[in-house]
Amino acid sequence: MSRQSAFSSPGFDFSNSVRNNFLQEKGMPLPKATSTGTTIVGCLFKDGIILGADTRATEGEIIADKNCEKIHYITESIRCCGAGTAADTEFTTASISSNMELHALSTGRKPRVVTVMTMLKQYLFQYQGHVGAALVLGGVDSTGPHLFTIHPHGSTDKLPYVTMGSGSLAAMAVFESSWKPNMERNDALALVSAAVSAGIFNDLGSGSNVDACIITATQTEMLRNFVKPNERVEKERHYTFRRGTTAWKSEKIRDLIVKEDITLVGAAGDAMDTS
Repeated sequence: MSRQSAFSSPGFDFSNSVRNNFLQEKGMPLPKATSTGTTIVGCLFKDGIILGADTRATEGEIIADKNCEKIHYITESIRCCGAGTAADTEFTTASISSNMELHALSTGRKPRVVTVMTMLKQYLFQYQGHVGAALVLGGVDSTGPHLFTIHPHGSTDKLPYVTMGSGSLAAMAVFESSWKPNMERNDALALVSAAVSAGIFNDLGSGSNVDACIITATQTEMLRNFVKPNERVEKERHYTFRRGTTAWKSEKIRDLIVKEDITLVGAAGDAMDTS
């Protein structure tokens, strides 16, 4: 008769909670969950791939950029959406893009999407997740359209529709309910816009506008600011205050231009040697 292990009980194991409380009492800060603050998506349609992303960049609780570009160039027919640390996504995609150009010049062939995916996952796995780049890779090559997700630790998935980032759950709900195989271009583009918009309106880390990129076997079309759901409307009233409304007790004007006197040493300085 088989016997259960004497060291592990069935069900959930909360033994680490005692250790964590002990470490916290000793002053060691516990690790916090990392929020990527982005909604990036991609899906297959009848003729190729459509990628989508929001345009909000955050620094903690501060919106650093309202209109940043998260769909990065890899090759003519391959693009990569980045979520996570902005510097990591920028550098990683730029580095792989450069390597793919060298690869194309070396082999004399157009790069394949699976080659880009392999280089990205090997690069990220090398750093064990310390490079905070969560990527959605899509493109069309000689073997057809391909769509991948690449996690910061190097794991990958290949699916007909994908989402990543802090708004990924809201975007995935839209895909799960509405995506169909062999969709038309306009229907797939509307679905991607709706998925990114769901992330924008349901996740504080996502916001501003919707960018989209349509990749087919013949061309790549980048739609910058395709949808602007958060445009600032004109205020109903204009408030103007006459000069001197706010009183002050004292006034001091400081000259910010630094003035310095230059004293020449010698009569006229050393003459230039023109010999």
